[in-house]
Amino acid sequence: MSIQKTKYIWMNGKFLSWDEAKIHVLTHALHYGSGVFEGIRCYNTIKGPAIFRLQDHIKRLFNSARKCLIEIPYPENKICEVIVELIKLNKLKECYIRPIVFRGYGEMGLNPQNNPVEVAVIVWGWGAYLGDESLKKGVKTMVSSYRRTPSNVLPSHIKATACYLNSILAKLEALNHGYDEAIMLNQKGFVAEGPGENIFLVKNGVIYTPPAYSDILLGITRDSILKIAENLEYEVKEVDITVEMLYNADEAFFTGTATEVVPICEVDGRKIGDGKPGPITLKLQKEYLDIVRGKKAEYEAWLTYI
Repeated sequence: MSIQKTKYIWMNGKFLSWDEAKIHVLTHALHYGSGVFEGIRCYNTIKGPAIFRLQDHIKRLFNSARKCLIEIPYPENKICEVIVELIKLNKLKECYIRPIVFRGYGEMGLNPQNNPVEVAVIVWGWGAYLGDESLKKGVKTMVSSYRRTPSNVLPSHIKATACYLNSILAKLEALNHGYDEAIMLNQKGFVAEGPGENIFLVKNGVIYTPPAYSDILLGITRDSILKIAENLEYEVKEVDITVEMLYNADEAFFTGTATEVVPICEVDGRKIGDGKPGPITLKLQKEYLDIVRGKKAEYEAWLTYI
């Protein structure tokens, strides 16, 4: 999906025009993946634009930076304020928000300590990550031959730029085989997640999802769905999930900020349930989309209004 150019980007303390926000070709992160980032969404609610779980996303950004030994030269509240102001300046009602922190231009080599830490925030209009139809009809997936990078190799719980080559290879493999998306296993052979999504399945009315130790990203949307499902009085279990459990599920779905809540209707040519989005998936999807659009007063604390 092409990027919808906006007027302003915030970079290293300044609001710049879109075309002014540039980096040097010898930027350390370009060569070595020394960066961290976040994906956040702003929705047009019944009270106007609101960012979903802004503080939680920014806390994770700073946690990601600490894990990568990167010191962000601004406090958390400053980044939150910048995001709000940037959306205002670009006069957006809805948008995707990408804060990114990375080692900049200075020295070359694997020791990045003398390179400056650069910080940017970009906002633009972005629809459903897997396509608008994915929310209604679901997606077809395959189990990837690429395993999820284990946490003792790269920190899988955080959003580090270097981790995403693993995801890109799995995504391209799925697309090249005619599928919409991949499903990745961890090194033990259990289901981990999609290239850019967490995964859930439903069996006999019980919701299952891989636990944190399965080398998964600790997704904000995953956490939201766990809390929503609990409030709707569904039984939820965080357990190791085998491929056979996935094949035999009544329902399955992806979650993610960009993805939102997308049904999985097929895995490796096998229909999940009857091959259509299931009732629990659709219930959770509706509840989530109602929450992010400000239709559920009990979840108001998750919204930062512009």
